[in-house]
Amino acid sequence: MYFIKAELHSSLQCNKATAIIKIHFLDTYYSLKLSQKERINMEQNLSTYRIFYEVAKSGNISKAAEQLYISQPAISKTIVRLEDSLEIKLFKRNSRGVSLTDEGKVLFQYIKDAFAHIQEAEETLQKMKDFHIGHLDIGASSTLCRFILLPYLKAFMKEYPNIRISLKNQDSGKTLHLLEDHQIDLALAALPKKLGINQEILMEREVEDILVAAPQYLHNLKKIRGEAFSLFQDANVMLLEEQNLSRHHIENYLKENQIYCPQIMELNTMDLLIDSAKIGIGIAWVIRDFVAEDLKNGQLVEIKLPQPIQKRRIAFLYNNKNNSPSLESFVSFLKKETV
Repeated sequence: MYFIKAELHSSLQCNKATAIIKIHFLDTYYSLKLSQKERINMEQNLSTYRIFYEVAKSGNISKAAEQLYISQPAISKTIVRLEDSLEIKLFKRNSRGVSLTDEGKVLFQYIKDAFAHIQEAEETLQKMKDFHIGHLDIGASSTLCRFILLPYLKAFMKEYPNIRISLKNQDSGKTLHLLEDHQIDLALAALPKKLGINQEILMEREVEDILVAAPQYLHNLKKIRGEAFSLFQDANVMLLEEQNLSRHHIENYLKENQIYCPQIMELNTMDLLIDSAKIGIGIAWVIRDFVAEDLKNGQLVEIKLPQPIQKRRIAFLYNNKNNSPSLESFVSFLKKETV
């Protein structure tokens, strides 16, 4: 919903009269919740100044009437009402029609600029609509951004090259707070237990946390600790930082299954967890989809858990009261991708 406001202030000194003229142009009155009377007055004011503008520009009431498809008497009455309300003479008659008084010339210049701004605003909005010019703020963790968001953005930018994208990287918890505070248009995050007000979900999918390690790391651990080594007791267990929702999910699993890990190593991104596991620093909790290729080529192996861990769900989330055209374009794009 667009809102354009052009204000015109003109202080015209004539006898004891001071006029402050305001022109308001709105594409919708509902955004201001104006009363019916206020809306009618606003429309009348805009119409009055449009008539004044056309008469001043043409210098002839009959020509202005033809331009506006309004009768000459109606235009004459409108000009008289405007002059009476301002207590200022705006026109003087001559043999060829009418000409502006000095005060009328001052008013005309302001009116001319105001209508020029309105036209410029309308043209700008039309260009934004025609060429999909806009801006979209998206929040996601570095991991979700790399493995899920970027492939979609690559395709989206081909279709909408004039929409500027801003990415905010943080964990899912902070991302959801940013969406709740209207600091971002779209979030890609782990689904919360309860959605915020007016929030909707797009492209919900399951993710599965698994435990992985490099084969050589497990081999070395067995050599050092013996065949009967305890994986969780003896290995370096690599997890994301404590504030991360993925970490909470893993810790709940460990607690429920009474698994104690004395050697915990914290890293701030899943990329680091994966890379650290590959070079044999320890065992890492990661998302299966993100290491599918590493499991396939043997760089990593999956460690069987004593009990299966519950899968989590992630999705795109947005506020359905956000009327951003750029957001609407992205939502439509994602919906097409799911078909």
